[in-house]
Amino acid sequence: MSSEDQEDRTEQPSQKRLREARERGDVPRSRELANVAVLGCAVIALKATGGHIGAASRDWLRAALSFDRALIDAPDRLVPHAASLVAGLALPMLPLVLAALAACVIAPMVMGGLRFAGQSLQPDFNRLNPMTGLGRMYGRESLAEVLRSLLRVLLIGGIGTWVVHRAFNSLLAMPHASLEAAVAQGVDLASTALLAMVAALGALAAIDVPWQHFQYRSKLKMTKQELRDEAKESEGNPEVKARVRQVAREMSRRRMMEAVPGADVVVMNPTHYAVALKYAAGRMRAPTVVAKGVDEMALAIRAVAEKNRVAVVEAPPLARALYRQAQVDQEIPVKLYAAVAQVLSYVYQLKAWVPGRGPMPSLATVDVGADGAVDEADKGDAR
Repeated sequence: MSSEDQEDRTEQPSQKRLREARERGDVPRSRELANVAVLGCAVIALKATGGHIGAASRDWLRAALSFDRALIDAPDRLVPHAASLVAGLALPMLPLVLAALAACVIAPMVMGGLRFAGQSLQPDFNRLNPMTGLGRMYGRESLAEVLRSLLRVLLIGGIGTWVVHRAFNSLLAMPHASLEAAVAQGVDLASTALLAMVAALGALAAIDVPWQHFQYRSKLKMTKQELRDEAKESEGNPEVKARVRQVAREMSRRRMMEAVPGADVVVMNPTHYAVALKYAAGRMRAPTVVAKGVDEMALAIRAVAEKNRVAVVEAPPLARALYRQAQVDQEIPVKLYAAVAQVLSYVYQLKAWVPGRGPMPSLATVDVGADGAVDEADKGDAR
């Protein structure tokens, strides 16, 4: 990544980018935290089991230095004898090994968790690029690694100097002490040096862990264009979404038009609103809206209704109330039952009327009541 590209990456990485990085096995890691975890767990295990390890080591050394004359006459026993010596030394050291292995698991979990990513095992030929290698050698990360190495050497060297200076007189007197006292003094000196080293490496890890997190997020930073592209990808392309909505509207319109011929009545206002209703006594609890529309859609519904001999009733207040309050393929609101029943009764009477046999049925003014009244905006649209 060039410096110009990095300068353009001013936005924090999104959750999607962080998740994809984790899936690739790209998580923050701190070598200093791993070092202090392994050394610290080993020192703690050594302090906890030091007495047992010392006694076992003494017994092992006594057994190893003992000479068994029977081995001279039985060379085939040499290999089992050597194996028993190795096992006798390995068993006391097992707590130290287990503590170090546990630390190898704990350190990555603290930083970024344990993840197995198959992508990280795939060959990356970009690492063979000489220019990429030079960029790593002379880049900011390489400089930070050099500074960490220098600081590590100074810390460990300073601790070693301090320990030796503090125990200088004891080291001079150690050859004149008994073996047990010299060993005890040496173990105490070594444990002090190790604890001081763990403390120093812990301070270095406390600096390195936030730095590694900062470097990790800086590496994954995004440009404004990448954020926009990601948002467009996650939310959907606006052009595609608009096309989907258009297709959905066309399908809904086609489905409503196919349902209009089976309606019982179309309530109009007379050009702005149209609502087609269907009611089957015994099968429906209430009349159901099968189609509704406004303006051009209303005129189309009326044309289909007239073509298929569906009754068209002009009741402007009811048409507006149904359009506003009722939904397609759902029953009409309870508060409009009486008004719709009045219209359906008129339609049924009209269908049963025979010219010349009594007066032609007429529809009185349909009262939708206060609950079904339309607001001024609807009245303006209906004019």
